[in-house]
Amino acid sequence: MPTRKDHRAACRMAPGAGRELVTTPVTEAESLDQLFEQSLPSFGGAYLRRVWTLLDECVGKGLPMTCSIAGPVTVSGQHYAWLNPLLDTGWFMLLSTTDAVCYHDGHRALDGAREHPFREVPIFGDDGALRDEKTIRVTDIGFDEDVLLDQDRYIRALLKLPEFQRKMTGPEFRNMLGVRYAAQERHNGVPEGLLALCARKAIPIFVGAPGDGSVFLNSMALWALREANPKAKADAYAFELDIHAEVFESCAYHRWGIRESAAKALGTLILGGGVPKNFNLQPEPALSQVFGFENVAGYLYDIQITTAPITDGSLSSCPPAEAVTWGKVDRDVYKKTTESMQCDYSIVMPFLVKALLDKRARFERWAERMGREALFAKHPAARGYLRDREGYRLFARRDEFVATLLGDVREQSARMRSESNYPLAAPANAKSAVSRNGAKPARKPAKR
Repeated sequence: MPTRKDHRAACRMAPGAGRELVTTPVTEAESLDQLFEQSLPSFGGAYLRRVWTLLDECVGKGLPMTCSIAGPVTVSGQHYAWLNPLLDTGWFMLLSTTDAVCYHDGHRALDGAREHPFREVPIFGDDGALRDEKTIRVTDIGFDEDVLLDQDRYIRALLKLPEFQRKMTGPEFRNMLGVRYAAQERHNGVPEGLLALCARKAIPIFVGAPGDGSVFLNSMALWALREANPKAKADAYAFELDIHAEVFESCAYHRWGIRESAAKALGTLILGGGVPKNFNLQPEPALSQVFGFENVAGYLYDIQITTAPITDGSLSSCPPAEAVTWGKVDRDVYKKTTESMQCDYSIVMPFLVKALLDKRARFERWAERMGREALFAKHPAARGYLRDREGYRLFARRDEFVATLLGDVREQSARMRSESNYPLAAPANAKSAVSRNGAKPARKPAKR
């Protein structure tokens, strides 16, 4: 049996290894970021400290960032509270989210919105009574069912407009939707919503599962009218999402980030999991494994906040270390530049965003007093914090980035064609002995 001395020897850390435990009293913290750094010594608080530290580093180094967010952030008003202020900094290059987030973003700008305010309702109240009074509940948020019905009419009216009668990518569609939402918001004097902000800043919005939400349900309704009445001019409908081009566009933005941006690296903030997280992570394997391009880097910084337990085996709970094995996260530095915190992001994000914005405001004050170049020399992180608020405006350059990636594909066409063959087994009722891709099917074993 090992002795106590043996145990001590096995567990002893190398001299100087590990961060010294800092336990500064909260009464001495002069700012929220200082509290995060010095007054969260251990346990769950230490996870939050590490998340803050990596966010601070990623912003300070000037890395373009992607944001993946799942959950009803617009119906709950969280976009007003902290998401819009975060995206308005210019630090984020694209957003990956859900169709539902885009749908609910339009509610508060509807003409009758003031007659149907959002309100708090009990989580464990009488849902039968809420249904009787036509109140929709999302956790502790309640609103009138008429809001959904009005939103459906609004979406269908938009989709019937001439500019929507063509095939387009999801980011193009959501940019157009954001422009229309912005007009509706101005008309009714309500604050800028999520899609309107992204349209103003040319931030592409991706939705990996467009069929799983009410925006597309309304498109399906117009499609059904056309199919049921093919000769009726009033039911003519030609809107269509180009999924191939949308995924390719996401790869083009990733390529720009790792090869052409000033940082030559990317960071990502993942809030929740699900399809938004998966879509946000898939450009790297698409470029390196499917296209077969060389020297395709994963995310340098990966900061995740999710409630999913790691043992459920889902991508929602997949930590950055596991993503390293897929090539989605940089393998060489992931132990220092990634963190996954198990938490409801709605609890901590308001404080993290406030700390980031306060630190930027502090750098702005110092820049006015001492000049930007002197500030950058003394505090290099200020350069990343004070990057142009206009942001990267990737959507405005989408044609350029897509054309560049198509050029890469063109150069590698011969190799890609050669890698698209496989000896497919023929179905049992196949009449032809040759598979569609030109390879002979596997032979059946000879009878003995």
